[in-house]
Formats: sequence, C-alpha cells, structure tokens
Amino acid sequence: MGFIKEFISIYGNEILYTILTAIISFVGLKLKYSYDKYTNDKTKKQVVEDTVKYVEQIYNNLSSKKKFEKAKNNIIELLNDKNISITELELQILIESACNNLTKSSNTKNKDVKTA
Repeated sequence: MGFIKEFISIYGNEILYTILTAIISFVGLKLKYSYDKYTNDKTKKQVVEDTVKYVEQIYNNLSSKKKFEKAKNNIIELLNDKNISITELELQILIESACNNLTKSSNTKNKDVKTA
C-alpha cells in the first residue's frame, strides 16, 4: 500500500496531465471534425447553388440533361480546387434541390410581375 501512495505522489501529476491532455485532444479533434463537416457542407451547397444559376444563365439553350452534366462537371472541379470531396448521390441531390429552388424563385417573380 505504501508503494502505491509513493508512486502516486511521485508520478500522479504527470499521469493526470497525460490523461487530461489526451481527453482535451480527443474533444478538440471531434470539434474540429464537426466544424469542418459543417463548413464543407455549407460550401458544397453554396457552390452548387451558384453553379446551377451560372449554368442556367450561360447555357440556357441546352437540354436539361446537358445542363446537368455541365453543372456536375463544374461543381466537381470547383470543390476539388477547395479539397472538398462529394459523393455522386450528394451531388445529384444538391443539384436537383438547387434547380427546384431556382424554379420556385422564378415562378414567384413571374407571379409578382403579373400582379403588379
């Protein structure tokens, strides 16, 4: 029993600091991961929305399928430049969502113009 007390009195603080450092590092890494995920998701959404608007404006004479491919290629290139990866499904969902929002926005503006 005396050996344990002596060991703790000599090395207790070092052990405690090591444990606390490990816990704080773990929590810090989890917070960083959460922050990176949040900012990457926000960046993905903004890039997709801007690219869909761009493709709609520049390539308005193309078919929907060709516009989708143009948007997809541009988005992948932009996100790769920012070192952000995106899955095929995530890309498709974000593009469709941005197109839907663009259509709703366009319809709302047209209704406002007709009633004015």
